[in-house]
Amino acid sequence: MLRNDQLADWDRENFFHPSTHLAQFARGEMESRVITGGSGCHIEDRDGNRMLDAFAGLYCVNVGYGREEIAEAIAAQARELAYYHAYVGHGTEASITLAKMVLERAPANMSKVYFGLSGSDANETNIKLIWYYNNILGRPEKKKIISRMRGYHGSGLMTGSLTGLELFHKKFDLPLAQVLHTQAPYYYHRVHPKQSEAEFTAHCVAELEALIEREGADTIAAFIGEPVLGTGGIVPPPLGYWAAIQAVLEKHDILLVADEVVTGFGRLGSMFGCDHYGIKADLITIAKGLTSAYAPLSGSIVSDKMWKVLEQGTDENGPIGHGWTYSAHPIGAAAGVANLRLLDDLGLIANNRDVGAYLKKTMSEALGAHLNVGEIRGEGMLCAVELVRDRDSRTFFDASEKIGPQVVAALGALGVIARAMPQGDILGYAPPFCLTRAEADVVVAKTAEAVKSVLG
Repeated sequence: MLRNDQLADWDRENFFHPSTHLAQFARGEMESRVITGGSGCHIEDRDGNRMLDAFAGLYCVNVGYGREEIAEAIAAQARELAYYHAYVGHGTEASITLAKMVLERAPANMSKVYFGLSGSDANETNIKLIWYYNNILGRPEKKKIISRMRGYHGSGLMTGSLTGLELFHKKFDLPLAQVLHTQAPYYYHRVHPKQSEAEFTAHCVAELEALIEREGADTIAAFIGEPVLGTGGIVPPPLGYWAAIQAVLEKHDILLVADEVVTGFGRLGSMFGCDHYGIKADLITIAKGLTSAYAPLSGSIVSDKMWKVLEQGTDENGPIGHGWTYSAHPIGAAAGVANLRLLDDLGLIANNRDVGAYLKKTMSEALGAHLNVGEIRGEGMLCAVELVRDRDSRTFFDASEKIGPQVVAALGALGVIARAMPQGDILGYAPPFCLTRAEADVVVAKTAEAVKSVLG
């Protein structure tokens, strides 16, 4: 469609897009796409194209697009009080109410919520609190953080270091020295094909134990992990994984950070991934599902165990020296309150369990026998299709072939948005919780068509 405005030119000339091939975009080799609206599971661009968003933005628009209840809550808060800071005991009705609502839904051992703006800054907060905690306990050497290869925890300096994906390290001088990486709990990518899930879990535990032994437990402060690997491939943990990992951490007095930016507030069909897998965390990271991305907001949920030490630290040293200007921003908090109420009122987590299971089942029926489909996996409203050169030998495509991006592009041309996950040829799905079975059928049918168009 021809237009008489300059928006596309302004876009290329002025806008620095994240996670984008900058040179290709500037040269016009990539499409400039302006999104103008959304409703339910669909978005529209200014050219009138309507797309079924099977990735909920960046797995964050959990309640779906166009929810007037959240828009009205944001508008009402902006009219009443658009901003005030949360320093030195200040709060708003929205921020105080949301903190209470979060803790009512969180695991029983959690005590307080610190609000930020993004999952990245929440994990930066977590690391600072962990270091503060060990300093107060007189353990200044206990500072290293263990993350996992293929984990995703943000793209700042510390959080980008925690992230175990090459793209987020390359040419950024990351990871920083305080961060260590251990085995990804990615059963399909196991080295020994005959290994059972239980044996693979034992291998992951042995790798963690060996890393702790090499570094010294007295130097390691915490372990961070997503209940289900997200950007690293949408990979549920193997059998017995979290129970076994927690036993190691407890033995060595290592804190556990559960990064629930993706899984928190219902994505797995449970309110939290900690509930889903029996994880008892010392800190829980929240963001995306907190507001369904209607406004930026994140949080660090602090356990009773840690909170007692933080209080002790301020008795000894005065006010804690950590804060963001926009911590507990009232507009974000108002969006969060309305969002969590909608989750309950509309029964969206129950729908998530039902339709998410249906999506994975029908995807398996449609593509499970394809010679280039190695694995179809998922949990709740998360699903992934991993493409391989040869299913029987688990031979992967060369990254230069960009098979996953090709299929995702073909799927987009058919009106469905999925995500080409990094470091592999993996099609990722994380639709809004309001997805219907009929919409799931569309996602599956169009995926099968896209796979056939690229791979036959």
